[in-house]
Amino acid sequence: MADLLLIASAAFASVIGFILSYAFFVLRNVQKVGSGINPSSITTKTICINGECRSVNEQKDDADVIIVGAGVAGAALAHTLGKDGRRVRVIERDLTEPDRIVGELLQPGGYLKLMELGLEDCVQDIDAQRVFGYALFKDGKNTRLSYPLENFHADVAGRSFHNGRFIQRMREKASLIPNVQLEQGTVSSLLEENGTIKGVLYKNKSGEVMKAYAPLTIVCDGCFSNLRGSLCNPQVDVPSCFVGLILENCQLPYENHGHVVLADPSPILFYRISSTEVRCLVDVPGQKVPSVSNGDLSKYLKTVVAPQIPPELQDAFVTTVNKGNIRTMPNRSMPAAPHPTPGALLMGDAFNMRHPLTGGGMTVALSDIVVLRNLLMPLHDLHDSYTLCTYLESFYTLRKPVASTINTLAGALYKVFCASPDEARQEMREACFDYLSLGGVFSNGPVSLLSGLNPRPLSLVVHFFAVAIYGVGRLLLPFPSPKRMWIGARLISGASGIIFPIIKAEGVRQMFFPATVPAYYRAPPA
Repeated sequence: MADLLLIASAAFASVIGFILSYAFFVLRNVQKVGSGINPSSITTKTICINGECRSVNEQKDDADVIIVGAGVAGAALAHTLGKDGRRVRVIERDLTEPDRIVGELLQPGGYLKLMELGLEDCVQDIDAQRVFGYALFKDGKNTRLSYPLENFHADVAGRSFHNGRFIQRMREKASLIPNVQLEQGTVSSLLEENGTIKGVLYKNKSGEVMKAYAPLTIVCDGCFSNLRGSLCNPQVDVPSCFVGLILENCQLPYENHGHVVLADPSPILFYRISSTEVRCLVDVPGQKVPSVSNGDLSKYLKTVVAPQIPPELQDAFVTTVNKGNIRTMPNRSMPAAPHPTPGALLMGDAFNMRHPLTGGGMTVALSDIVVLRNLLMPLHDLHDSYTLCTYLESFYTLRKPVASTINTLAGALYKVFCASPDEARQEMREACFDYLSLGGVFSNGPVSLLSGLNPRPLSLVVHFFAVAIYGVGRLLLPFPSPKRMWIGARLISGASGIIFPIIKAEGVRQMFFPATVPAYYRAPPA
């Protein structure tokens, strides 16, 4: 009977897979926009809109593009636009090496984007570790899931590293381009004139209040952005917090793999960030963690968390907890809800966030940069802000296949992987672990989505409901009972309740039918 269940699941996935292939046939044949840029001098023009005429270059611009923030997104974007011949000015609050507990795992899909941007050497000389897949642990069982890398160059794999070292390498590479200027300063506001962003107001390293002007300002100031409010509708959710530790001189059960423990109440992550250090992230549901000062957090980690992690890591984990070097941070998610604004654009975590469980944030940011670069390539002059704003509305649609797949998967997996007293949710969690343990197409499909190698939203929906159907089938075999049938119905209902709200927030039309959105076909302005 189990074989029949597998055959039925495979058949269901095959039918939906055919629909997926047909739906995206047009997308694979759409010609990419832009093939190069020849920098030219900018001249003053007079433009009339709704009977009102104005000069588009009323003040001297300091650059073609101002980038606020030099994290992963800002530094990579500065290098990319500078290499294309743009004059780029980057204003970053702190140019010293960052020290964060996330942004340390780059999926293979993100590494491919890094290669496309010419930044792959930024993971060299920082003791970065190659990552070939994941290992899942649950109730004493474990399974290994490998990235489907057979058709890629041997260098293509995930990378894990110290976030700060990676960012500093990208900043250094961007600063080597003559037309890229990095400056330390704190941007307090955007300069707006008649509904158009003209530049930024900031305080430089010496404390002087300064103004900088450019025809395009790109805000990449991270998850704590104080500038996003006027450029989008920020609906930030904090489903949980991470407690971060670094374990030293210990061996992972599966080297060169990320480790996910399906613990109670929520997942625990382990991955190597250097040849001698292993990052541990303990997810704590809710917006607060137990108190550090009175020892509650340390007690929680040793009594609740430690017994659930692989035995090979328990001693190193407890030793690290006893040393007291424990850090915490809230996990934020925020769907992209932009307000298209002439002269400005949002990118990175300032624009769109998802739960960091799947390590997809950098992949989305780098993919967004590739999309934006391709859109800007054919443009010689960025001064017509209104026309440029209308043209760049296509950015929000073109980014959707990658961004929505990774965002939806992150939100759905987190909810499935969390423990629950509800029997249907328990069955869904167990079914997900067992489905992935089947191997073959049952693991390769979801892992290719997770890794950013197959950014197809329909494929995600197929596998998500294949897991639910697999769980229902296990309940009904060998003999269904009224109770089991009821749990099965609730399992399907619960699965729908998990994924459909996430899809709605991402935008059904943009996510599944992007070619039907008018902005998808916008040609570059003359």
